[in-house]
Amino acid sequence: MIEAFTKLTSKTIVLPQTNIDTDQIIPARFLTTTDRDGLGDFAFRDWRFDQHGNKMAHPLNARDPEAVKVIVAGDNFGCGSSREHAPWALTALGFRAVISSSFGDIFRSNALKNGLLPVQVDPVTLRLLMECDGHEVTIYLEEEELRFGNHVVPFLTEPFSRKCLLEGRDTLGVLLGAVADIEAFEADQGAF
Repeated sequence: MIEAFTKLTSKTIVLPQTNIDTDQIIPARFLTTTDRDGLGDFAFRDWRFDQHGNKMAHPLNARDPEAVKVIVAGDNFGCGSSREHAPWALTALGFRAVISSSFGDIFRSNALKNGLLPVQVDPVTLRLLMECDGHEVTIYLEEEELRFGNHVVPFLTEPFSRKCLLEGRDTLGVLLGAVADIEAFEADQGAF
């Protein structure tokens, strides 16, 4: 079960780097678990902590997780190897959405399946958002609109994933919700 996503109003944190890959999001040495608990501690670990485990002066360490739930990132966010741990770590750190001009395909798919909304915008909109670190944005998933200042920017979400996010269900939840219909269909078909 994932948290339903209909409307999100949040301040942003800007990570202007391009090509932020999944190994930067969660380094491979932390991929030893299939449990999501505690993965937020490892999100952007090498950016946030030194080799001795001490917090460094990084904006991610200074953010208020209750107020800042949206990352604005450079182009090609989530590129690199396939790891579902990347969206797990980001949601465990308190993020609900990432805005960029493009995403790694596998990251986008994994994010949508795990309650993290990737919002793809045009390069001009991304540049405007990059200049507004800490400003408030509102994401309306039903309408597929991003609003900030006096800007209203449309975005697209794959329809099935959008439905799942709006309802707060993952793929398995949708399947389990259809058990009665599946059983009725099987009964109607008779024995094989």
